Amino acid sequence: MPNALLETRTAVRPFAGIIGAEVDCGIVQQLDDATFAELHRACLDHLVVLIRGQSLSIPDLLAFGRRFGELSPAAPVHKGQKPREYPELAVISNVVENGVAIGGLGDGEAVWHSDSCFNDIPPSFSILHSLEIPPAGGDTGFSNMYAALETLPPELLRAVRGKTIKHDLRYTSGGQLRPGYTGQEDIRTTPGPRHPVIRRHPDTGCDALYLGRRPYAVITEVSAGESEALLDALWAHAAGPTLSWHHQWRVGDILIWDNRCVMHRRDAFDPASRRIMHRTQCMGTLPIEGDGETAARHPRSH
Repeated sequence: MPNALLETRTAVRPFAGIIGAEVDCGIVQQLDDATFAELHRACLDHLVVLIRGQSLSIPDLLAFGRRFGELSPAAPVHKGQKPREYPELAVISNVVENGVAIGGLGDGEAVWHSDSCFNDIPPSFSILHSLEIPPAGGDTGFSNMYAALETLPPELLRAVRGKTIKHDLRYTSGGQLRPGYTGQEDIRTTPGPRHPVIRRHPDTGCDALYLGRRPYAVITEVSAGESEALLDALWAHAAGPTLSWHHQWRVGDILIWDNRCVMHRRDAFDPASRRIMHRTQCMGTLPIEGDGETAARHPRSH
């Protein structure tokens, strides 16, 4: 009979708490199909996966990302961004060279969000590789949206079942107003998708909260006042400390997270420090509505 331990090619160490795991799988450029399958399974099981000590060129990172699925073109993260040699790569950085920002999203705090929720089809996995990090700050937090739904008070669950959130397309990921908008428009009438508040994951079959971003979002089935009150209650719950884990970066880290069931945020850091990250993202699928009751419970939701 085959030895199951010998067949396992990865070491998966779940973090204490409710989300995340560190995975030892060797050099990611050299993963065979069986080892990659174990890594992919770890991403679905633990929502966020950390791989330490990796050195990837841009083509290496994109090739690694493609193993998770078709890559999405990276949205511009600052105004005036020039055409890029690698359209699927986003440079996340505060560094300015010769008066030109090499990337975007700067050095300030990034509040809780799911990536590109303002797209009709948001990304599935995000893959972020650290090249330079500041001596302090810039930590990234992740929150388990399976668990957020599982622990939602019953009256709040009843209030959001069957509801959708309209996500604001007027602003870029960097918070900048897109051309053609003033910022004074009524979001209920501007372009942007509506996604279910309770979302069923296409691979795990489990339900999770899907909130996207707080600014300018609106629940379309209720009045403006009811929407604000309901969103405030959802966000107060989903951003709670018991649902999250925060990562302190090292050079060479790779973090992979699942935007379909995870929110994340970033701490601010000293603007005089350098931080350079490379990110790629995989195409997702159109969000499917869940009900928060009939789906299987995810193992890390409780």
